Amino acid sequence: MKVFRLIILILHLGILFLLLGTLLNAYVPPKIFPWFNLLSLGFPVLIILYAIFTLFWLFSWKKRTFAFMLAGLIFMVPVQRWINFTSDKKETADLKVISFNVKAGLLGADAIKEYLNRADADVIMLQESGSKISVRGMEGSGENGVLKVFSKHKIVDSKELIKSDFESNNAYASQTDIEIKGKIYRFINVYLEPFKFEKGMIKMDGLKEEDERKMKNIVKRLIPVFKKHQDQVRIIKESIEQSPYPVILAGDFNSVPNSYEYYHLSDGLEDAFVKAGKGSATSFHDYKFPIRIDYIFTSKTILSVSYTVDRTVKLSDHYPVIGKFSLKH
Repeated sequence: MKVFRLIILILHLGILFLLLGTLLNAYVPPKIFPWFNLLSLGFPVLIILYAIFTLFWLFSWKKRTFAFMLAGLIFMVPVQRWINFTSDKKETADLKVISFNVKAGLLGADAIKEYLNRADADVIMLQESGSKISVRGMEGSGENGVLKVFSKHKIVDSKELIKSDFESNNAYASQTDIEIKGKIYRFINVYLEPFKFEKGMIKMDGLKEEDERKMKNIVKRLIPVFKKHQDQVRIIKESIEQSPYPVILAGDFNSVPNSYEYYHLSDGLEDAFVKAGKGSATSFHDYKFPIRIDYIFTSKTILSVSYTVDRTVKLSDHYPVIGKFSLKH
């Protein structure tokens, strides 16, 4: 039994150090050391294992339980980025924003249009929009066929921040300045470099050599994209920092919470899910593994009232995320 407990202790400490490695994404860019960003993909599994081992020590009546419980408190906020339970806000929302990767309407452009027309949103931010999606009674901006912003309110200005060249870069970002009740807000719509995985590329078949080959190919595909994201994040952050207006940043970041992308794009902003979300923030449902890659961040002067992942809508490989905000804060 002592040998078994020693093995569990070593494994538990190893998981703790791996989890601590995910926190270093706030400081270490992918071009210097991309492996911390790779760890962020496994955060849900690592934190579940950490909790299971902590319970093992608890039921074994070991004093080290308290040490691991205290260390686990470090990860309370990182966990909230995946699963969160906030109390209902008393404030009244006066802005509804939807961010939705619609996969170019391939799973039903008419159904997507019907959903968006019924949504009664003030601003809709689409990624992989294609050319078939429109919304009644809303002004639109975005001509690249990937990013589109629709607004009930007056669009004052818009411009592209990142545009794909299909060789070294396949990301898009745009900014749209919208006047709402006499005040201008900057909406930044983001679609970071995709990894372009097909299901067959990541499905393990139980054959050792084949699965090892797939794992190596996955890592080979991930690392270069992480490094591209670093440059793309820098451009978007410049727009945020230089904005004379309050910012709402949303889109498909192709990055999970606790990643380099998350830490740096959310810097100085608030995650609407952490502030007002309930339940799971998982937004990409094409794989069985829980993945959150869709976000809405806001300036601190904008109060998050609610945040919902609409899992009733399976019109894409992403669920739409819906944020409601108070602009009177």
